[in-house]
Amino acid sequence: MTTRFPKVSLRELVLDDAKDRYQWCLDEEVTRHLNMPDKYPPFSEAETLQWIDMCIHKTNGYEQKAILDHHGIHIGWVDLKNIDRLNQHAELGITIGDKRYWGKGYGAAAMNEMLNFGFNSLDLNKIWLRVEIDNEKAIRSYKKMGYIEEGILRQDRFRKGRFVDRLRMSITKQEYLTNRTGYNQ
Repeated sequence: MTTRFPKVSLRELVLDDAKDRYQWCLDEEVTRHLNMPDKYPPFSEAETLQWIDMCIHKTNGYEQKAILDHHGIHIGWVDLKNIDRLNQHAELGITIGDKRYWGKGYGAAAMNEMLNFGFNSLDLNKIWLRVEIDNEKAIRSYKKMGYIEEGILRQDRFRKGRFVDRLRMSITKQEYLTNRTGYNQ
């Protein structure tokens, strides 16, 4: 069975991306499962611009890319962080900020592009992620992509005044290459 993704592309961030990012971060539904300060808004416009600038100049350890739909519309971001070049693994993070694109496969398509980048351009062997255990929609999506559960990280994130557990999941380069044959864009 072949899974079809919507067409997306990843591009390097530009300073203008801060406008979209700031607006998305004002939406608590978008930021609920993101590791952000527990205040509203989580970041000021100036802090958002500063973060984008750090990503552009790669001074924060992130390989962060903008996600574009097939018309070139900026719809979110995806990144690799905690990159361990010695052990060849990194952590993936992804957000579809524009809610009009939720539930339509754009996150999976962007993740597929970033996995390809990580495994082929950065020569990683494993890409892992942490997801809150109550984010069932994301967990289902990650499993469809071939991610395997590694274990529960107990009380791993402080969210809205309490600690929540997160699930650690990963996919290896070999698993990705094996599963990839069933995906088309």
